[in-house]
Amino acid sequence: MGLSLYNKKRNFSQTPEPSGKTKTSKSTLRFVIQKHDASSLHYDFRLEMDGVLKSWAIPKGPSLNPADKRLAMMVEDHPYDYRNFEGVIPEGNYGAGTVIVWDEGYYTPVAGEQLSRKEQEQILLKELEMGSLKFILYGKKLNGVYTLRRMRKGEEKAWLLIKSKDEYATDDDVTAQEASVKSGKTLADIAAKKGVKLNHPKEQNATQQKGAKKAITAVKTAAGAKKISLTKRAGVLSPLLKSYKDLIQAQPMPANIKPAFATLVDEPFSDPQWLYEIKWDGYRALAYLNNTKVKLISRNNKPFTDKYAPVTAALKELGINAVFDGEIVAIDKNGLANFQLLQNWQNAPVQLQFYVFDILWLNGYDLTRLPLIERKKILCELIPPKDLILRYSDHVIGNGSAFYKAALKQGLEGIMAKRADSIYEAGKRTADWLKIKVNKRQEVVIAGFTVPRKTRKFFGALLLGVYEDDEFVYVGHTGSGFNTKSLKEIYDRLQPLVTNKSPFKKVPKTNMPATWVKPQLVCEIKFTEWTKEHIARHPIFMGLRTDKKAKDVRVEKEEKRSTIVKKAAGKKETKTPVKRTTKKKSSLSKNSKKISGLQLQLENGANQTVTINKIDLSLTNLDKIYWPNEGFQKIDSINHYLRMAPYILPFLLDRPHSLNRHPNGIGAPNFFQKDMKGKQPQWLETYTDYSESTKTNVEYLVCTNEASLIYMANLGCIEMNPWHSRVNSWQYPDWCLIDLDPEGVSFNTVIEVAQVIKKILDASGAKGYCKTSGATGMHIYIPLGAKYDFDQSKQLAELICKLVQQEMPNSTSMERSPAKRKEKVYLDFLQNKETQTAAAPYSIRPRQGASVSTPLHWDEVKKGLAPTDYTIKNIYERVKAEGDLFKPVLGRGINLEKVIQQLITIL
Repeated sequence: MGLSLYNKKRNFSQTPEPSGKTKTSKSTLRFVIQKHDASSLHYDFRLEMDGVLKSWAIPKGPSLNPADKRLAMMVEDHPYDYRNFEGVIPEGNYGAGTVIVWDEGYYTPVAGEQLSRKEQEQILLKELEMGSLKFILYGKKLNGVYTLRRMRKGEEKAWLLIKSKDEYATDDDVTAQEASVKSGKTLADIAAKKGVKLNHPKEQNATQQKGAKKAITAVKTAAGAKKISLTKRAGVLSPLLKSYKDLIQAQPMPANIKPAFATLVDEPFSDPQWLYEIKWDGYRALAYLNNTKVKLISRNNKPFTDKYAPVTAALKELGINAVFDGEIVAIDKNGLANFQLLQNWQNAPVQLQFYVFDILWLNGYDLTRLPLIERKKILCELIPPKDLILRYSDHVIGNGSAFYKAALKQGLEGIMAKRADSIYEAGKRTADWLKIKVNKRQEVVIAGFTVPRKTRKFFGALLLGVYEDDEFVYVGHTGSGFNTKSLKEIYDRLQPLVTNKSPFKKVPKTNMPATWVKPQLVCEIKFTEWTKEHIARHPIFMGLRTDKKAKDVRVEKEEKRSTIVKKAAGKKETKTPVKRTTKKKSSLSKNSKKISGLQLQLENGANQTVTINKIDLSLTNLDKIYWPNEGFQKIDSINHYLRMAPYILPFLLDRPHSLNRHPNGIGAPNFFQKDMKGKQPQWLETYTDYSESTKTNVEYLVCTNEASLIYMANLGCIEMNPWHSRVNSWQYPDWCLIDLDPEGVSFNTVIEVAQVIKKILDASGAKGYCKTSGATGMHIYIPLGAKYDFDQSKQLAELICKLVQQEMPNSTSMERSPAKRKEKVYLDFLQNKETQTAAAPYSIRPRQGASVSTPLHWDEVKKGLAPTDYTIKNIYERVKAEGDLFKPVLGRGINLEKVIQQLITIL
């Protein structure tokens, strides 16, 4: 679109808006949302792309609720410099009114988060042209995945902005947060300063009242009342108590908690399953809040309550019952945390702040087993956003490498990387919490000091040591980082510790005469590297550490990032998923890990008891007719699954199931059963999922072995309908599914469509595997290896379907309404969602002929093939001859980024 229209609409001698020039940021792509009190109150949503800000006006503003589809009208491109504009556009000019920077940050396309900036822009511009942009926002108010989708062809300006279901999704009204993230001012503040009136003061008041009702915070001013509203205090836990009832335990306020610790690693990394925080340069502290009674305790259980009285007073003002974990820091005149200033903060021009990054207990409930991302959501609600002392320690998701670069640029100590689903492991140093330092830092014990040279007073350098096992060893000396005041303070504190004996077993050589002291006083240094002799090179004194015991000081060794992250990923299999809970830990039995294949065949008879996986199963009504035309009985269905167990079980194991029960065969009514609560035998495993539609927990049956397969078949489950993902990786499907569903056309048309999909997949470098649905259509699976989430899977399927429709517009349709897709093959990509199911490979279908969903060679997908060719009568012999053609579906999976890039080039 360019900037010609932008320039044409404005008189820059009258408006303070920046003139139109193309320009780009230097690193990450930026976004901005400006709240604009013009002829209509709206929000201007702008994405940096191709040297300009692509812009949409959103009347109602953005939403955090995936159920909201916000109209977004595309307007002219704006210059990159417009992202900082905040002020008043004078009356008589285009867009006259008051503007604030409501939110800002950076963003990446979902389809290429790890790609270079140039490659990201290429993807975004292509998606823009297609009319469907999907991206991740990293803002101060908005975070997570969003989609901008053009409403329909021919209406180029009308789009929808939709929030995806992720950890940031909520029904909270984010527009209640009215202040600018740039200046902290509201529209009213800006207008008053310029001496103008708002066009919509009533709407603003309504928004303020709405925000008050939500009771996000009740902060009047930084110096005034800071208590959280009673509504929020009572309600912040209520939804989580329902969703995580097995994880949140009622418990009195704990005492003397040892904080969780992080492992030092050698380099930053990016991972969508991790969140990244600033590593604050201060004193770690746990805060115990009992209404207006507050205790502030160091990580070594030393009292901080009186020592850092301003922090204690700020915590008292909250008036809540909670236990926080955080860092006390001293902020210097440049706005950075300065550890040296913290040593003597009372006599320095600094602002004390307490950055809170975790919550362990709230209102009588232990929260330590909640996923970290959920604990932080609670915490964010409780910390007043404008408080001068209490600060919520915010984070970004996924982009750790860029976050580390920003920390380096800002002169910060480093960053923290934490698994988003990690629990709080008190007193432990785990692979789920990592720290990556910009500079090497080390706590050391002062072992002595040397005589000062020339005009220097008190001492020349401090002699330093650490403990290795039980031996105290020398690691160097530091004479840098002191001023006259700190030299005297440390000298005075060392005098009572002076001794005639060196604390080192092997006495080090010193440049000047040394005075030895008892190794009791701890300090922190920063340095460039360890020498081969394990001496700190170029150490600089940072300050005393009164919160650390000398005997606990050990050299902190960097772990290999790749090793430690793999270790954390391995632990994931034993973790509680972010949104779901398991009734019992789901682990495959020995029998199901190695499927031997059952040679058991049931004999004629109404009822039988068989032993499978050491479990006695009572099979009933085996002589009941299930297929009237063919005369097939229930026993035929069960015998099919007994024979086919080695082939079908890999696609069922460790997956929740939706049971489609036909207790009286295909000619009688069937019903779906999802919830097994109180209905399953004790040996059967279930998986609990909170249903958003019913607002209740649903206990799904989980198939773990042959016994659970035959148990389902005995319930009348003619077909098997597993989830696309497994319980321990529920967010990450093992495959992407494209379902070809004909509406009034022959199966030969389905075959033509399937072959076009294969051609597209081949061109993209992806392998697809096809099977008959066993009904009227065909299923095409693309292996993902549980590496990508459902949104990414659905986006892949949708992109492929769009390409197919471009090539076969007269034969295919993506319309959801059956009435609008008559005499076409429906390209169904919408089944790529959590909890969705499809008939498994080798599953019987409840249709005449007892057809089976059968994997095929691609050269078999040709004219003359029928979806009913394979049934319970011939499938076993076919599979013995051909083997399991679907086995690669459970393999390593595609490289989604490369496939998406190739597909975009095809467009």
